[in-house]
Amino acid sequence: MTAEPTIRVVVVDDHTVMRAGVVALLASEPDIEIVGEADDGHAGVELVEHLKPDVALVDLRMPVLDGVAATTEILTGPTGTRVLILTTYDTDTDIERAVEAGAIGYLLKDATRAQLADAIRAAARGETVLAPRIAERLVARMRAPAPVALTSREVDVLNAVADGLSNADIGKRLVIAEATVKTHLLRVFAKLDVSDRTRAVVVALERGLLTRPRRPGLSRD
Repeated sequence: MTAEPTIRVVVVDDHTVMRAGVVALLASEPDIEIVGEADDGHAGVELVEHLKPDVALVDLRMPVLDGVAATTEILTGPTGTRVLILTTYDTDTDIERAVEAGAIGYLLKDATRAQLADAIRAAARGETVLAPRIAERLVARMRAPAPVALTSREVDVLNAVADGLSNADIGKRLVIAEATVKTHLLRVFAKLDVSDRTRAVVVALERGLLTRPRRPGLSRD
C-alpha cells in the first residue's frame, strides 16, 4: 500500500503562543509537516514564496500585512499554495473578505486537532473547508428571503397610506395622478407579498421600510 504524500504546511500567526499550539497540535499527524512559521503577513508571504508549501494556515488580524492581503499576495504568486484562514474572528465581513481574496477555507481557532488536520487535508485536495457554525450561518443567509427595497416614491405613497389618505388625496399630496398612485401600490403589494393597504403598512413597518407609527383608520380604496 502506497503511503499518502506528506502535506507541507506553513503557519502564519502573530500570536506566538497560538502559533506554537497549532504546531504542537499537528506534530502527531504523520501526513502533515510544518515546514515554516511566520509572525506577520509580509513574512508569511515571503516564506510561502521560498518554501512553496501545500497549505498556508493564515490568521486574519496581523501586523505589517493582514491575513486578507497576505492571502491575495500568496494566491497571485506562482507557488500553488492553498490558503486556509485560521482565526478567532467570525463576522460576516471578515468571512466575505477572506473568501473574496481566494481563501479555500475558513476555520476558527476553537477547532479540535482532528478538525484542523482534516481541514488541512481537504484544503490540500482543493476542497472548500468551513467551520461548522460558519457553514450554518452561510446556509441560513442563503435560505433567507431576499431583502425588499421600495423606491422613494413607493415609500412616499405608503407613508400617505399610513396617514389614512385615500388614493385621490395621495395623488394631490404627491402631485401625481390617482392611477399612478394605484400603480405604485400594486408594486408595493407585489414586493411585500400582501393584498391590501393595511397589511402593506404593517409589513413595511415590521421590516423597517417605514419608521413612522401607523395611524388608525386607513382608507381601503
